[in-house]
Amino acid sequence: MIEKLLRQDRELKRAKINSETARIPWLELQRFFAAGKVMQVSAGLDLVDVAYAMQQDDVEQVQQWTETQQLGLVADDQAREWISNESSLWAVVVKPWVLVQEPD
Repeated sequence: MIEKLLRQDRELKRAKINSETARIPWLELQRFFAAGKVMQVSAGLDLVDVAYAMQQDDVEQVQQWTETQQLGLVADDQAREWISNESSLWAVVVKPWVLVQEPD
């Protein structure tokens, strides 16, 4: 019974994160980037999974992603490329961070 409730809670939280995920032009994220609050999620990861792990304060998993460079602050060169290409990215807020991922 408890496992079922925990699973339902997890699914509800993931659904909420998924509903808050949107595609947004990189230019609209510039002020967050300037404040050092934008993290890039690699294409090999699920943006919702990463947001959920961060929201749940899963330090071990987040650390693993950062150590393998699958999650990290957006580099200046990457930001310039997104500006010049007028890129739109998938994004979701997990305070204080904005997580972004390039679309497939």
